[in-house]
Amino acid sequence: MSVKQISVFVENKKGGLYEVTSILNKANVDIRALSIADTTDYGILRLIVSDHKKALEALKTEGIIASVTDVLGIEVSDTPGGFSEAVKILSDADIAVEYAYAFITRHEGAACVIIRVEDNAKAANVLGKAGISLIEADKAFN
Repeated sequence: MSVKQISVFVENKKGGLYEVTSILNKANVDIRALSIADTTDYGILRLIVSDHKKALEALKTEGIIASVTDVLGIEVSDTPGGFSEAVKILSDADIAVEYAYAFITRHEGAACVIIRVEDNAKAANVLGKAGISLIEADKAFN
């Protein structure tokens, strides 16, 4: 029940982000969610896209360094503490969240978050038992 995330190394220079997004545009790949973390010289752009295989192929064809990572998408209550509840469930099960980012959803009352953990299966099991909904990529993102 994981979601495929594309991670792209982007040089920290003017036009770097545009280069990646224009490649995806030309390949007719829609960006559903994104996060970017930067250092002085480069950034890591993390993307959830409409077609991860097509995106990866287009980027690599253009010489862009990219990889695919399995992450979890979760749906939490769009209220104060909604995400905190999910993080507590994971923490109580000794599962660390390496990073997380949210994205827009059309479902009113729900917030969606992408999380990266060491063991997706264990996290999915723990969250599911606690009533936290996992997002199926083919339904939520396409």
